[in-house]
Amino acid sequence: MRRVHHIPRPATKEAERKWLLEQMAGAFRIFAKLGYADGGSGHISLRDPVEPTTFWINPYGEHFALLRVSDMVRVDERGNRVGGANKQINTAGFIIHSIIHQRRPDLHAACHMHSPYGRAWSTFGKGIDMLNQDSCMFYNDLSVYSGFGGVVLSHEEGHQIANALGPTNKNIILQNHGLLTAGGTVAEAAGFFIALERACQSQLLVESAIAQTTIAGGNGGLTKRVVDERAAAHTKNGTGTPEVMYMQFKPEYDLILKETGGDFLV
Repeated sequence: MRRVHHIPRPATKEAERKWLLEQMAGAFRIFAKLGYADGGSGHISLRDPVEPTTFWINPYGEHFALLRVSDMVRVDERGNRVGGANKQINTAGFIIHSIIHQRRPDLHAACHMHSPYGRAWSTFGKGIDMLNQDSCMFYNDLSVYSGFGGVVLSHEEGHQIANALGPTNKNIILQNHGLLTAGGTVAEAAGFFIALERACQSQLLVESAIAQTTIAGGNGGLTKRVVDERAAAHTKNGTGTPEVMYMQFKPEYDLILKETGGDFLV
């Protein structure tokens, strides 16, 4: 069968910038719809394809459901505004994203939110089990940062997060904090985020079911059966690639485009 997974990159860097910023604004609308907005918390960053030592990030204190392309701010590695909207950005967000972009040139976009299930599961400081096909998107591609030091206001904390992410993984659970996902495009990073949030939800549901049967005291309690490593690796290769994650994001983007009339594109 012909593979349908394809990332339709524009021909020029300028066109790619516009395309990626539209994905970025669309991702915020999708995240708002899914209930990930949380006051001033949460950010998406995008390495600028024209000037790669700079990146775009959302303004501080503006609701995800209101963000447009023209609201995004472009900053350099020191946090100086060099383009986009003349607005303030989140200091903690800048530190986390700037260090990740500097340390990992392969990652062009990153999403960090305090989403409900990711935030809840992060309390345990553990990764996720390969419970099902969708969990396998994160096989051998998920780190855990267990050194929570409060709101990220120091570069040291940012480097510790980057250290925990490592040289190849794209996704990380930040203990007592939330989730961070990344990728080569906004679509990949956002697709991973939605999938990881749902994987955390599945994990919590499974753990809750096991706990309830244990409390009930029955000998025939539920037993968790995880996907074995060989099957998980095979499934990851078919469900967790950049091209597949792009296709995971595309239906959500198409729907939000129709629902909003594309008002976030300006």
